[in-house]
Amino acid sequence: MRKIRFHRHGGAEVLQLDEVAVPEPAPGTVQVRVEAAGVSLMLLKLLHPDGGAALPGSPGGGFVGRITALGEGVTEYRLGERVGGIAADAYADCLTAHPAAISAVPEEVDAADALGIVHGGLVALAALKVGGFDSGDQVLITNAAGGVGHLMVQLARALGASRVVAAVGDPAAKGEFLRGCGADEVIAYAAGTAPVDLVLEAAGGTVLPWALGTLRPMGRLVTMAGYGGTLDAGAVLGSMATVTGLSMGQLARHRPALVAEVRAELWRLLAEGRLKPASVEYPLERAAEAAALLAGRANLGKVVLRVG
Repeated sequence: MRKIRFHRHGGAEVLQLDEVAVPEPAPGTVQVRVEAAGVSLMLLKLLHPDGGAALPGSPGGGFVGRITALGEGVTEYRLGERVGGIAADAYADCLTAHPAAISAVPEEVDAADALGIVHGGLVALAALKVGGFDSGDQVLITNAAGGVGHLMVQLARALGASRVVAAVGDPAAKGEFLRGCGADEVIAYAAGTAPVDLVLEAAGGTVLPWALGTLRPMGRLVTMAGYGGTLDAGAVLGSMATVTGLSMGQLARHRPALVAEVRAELWRLLAEGRLKPASVEYPLERAAEAAALLAGRANLGKVVLRVG
C-alpha cells in the first residue's frame, strides 16, 4: 500500500510516497481503509529537526475511512462501518486505530466535510463550550482562516455571537473568505479592536499575549496553540481574566460525555446547513505540496489529502 513518510528532517519537501506492507490490526484495534486525511500545522513541527520524530517518520492526524478488519476483542464497531478520528500514520491507504480514538461517520457526508467535523469541528465547538460561550458574546478568533479557525467563526455566528472578530496574518487575502464564514471584522494580529468577551486562541507565540489584551475585564481566553506562548501573570490578574487550556485528549479522557454532546451537535448543525467546512484538496501523492501550502499559511479552510 501507499504511505507518506519522511526519511530526513526539514520542511514540506522531505515528505515522500513509499510502498509499505498493509498494517494488521493488533488486539483491541481496528484496521481502516482511509478515504481522506487532514494536514495540520503540527505536521510542520513534527518534520522539524527539533520535533523529536524518529526516522523514518510517518505523519498522523485526523482521518475518515471504513473499517476493513477488527482486532481481537473489538466489539464496539463492525466491519464496513464508516468512522473518523485521530490515528498515527494517517497519510496512507490503510491504518490501524484504537476504538476510543474514533467515532461513527454518517454515510451521506462527503469525506472532506466529515474530516472537518471529526477533527477541526470537534476542537472548534469544544473550545466554545469550555470557554463558557453564551449567546450574545463578542468573540475574537485567531488563526481564523485555518481548518479549525474558520469553523470557530461559523459556529460562533450560528450559535448567536453578537460580534465575531477574525484575526489573521493577511486580512487582505483572507477577509472575503472569513466574512463569508460569518466574521463581522477581519483584522491583523496586533491590530486594535474593541474589547471582546471570549478569545479562542490557536496561533500561539507573540499572538497569545496580544489576544489576552483584547479581552474586556473578567473576559475568558481559551488557548489551544501547539506552539505555546507566554502570558504575564500581572496582565491576567489586572483584567481578572480566566485562561483555559484545551487538550482534546484530556477532554475526551475526563469529560467523555461533553465530547459526545459536541460531536452530536456538530452533525446536527452540518445536516441543517448551519456549518459548512471549507477545504482545499490534494491527492495523497502530493502531500508535500499540501504541507507547503500550509507552511505558507495560504490555505483557506482545511488542507485535505484525498486517499481513496
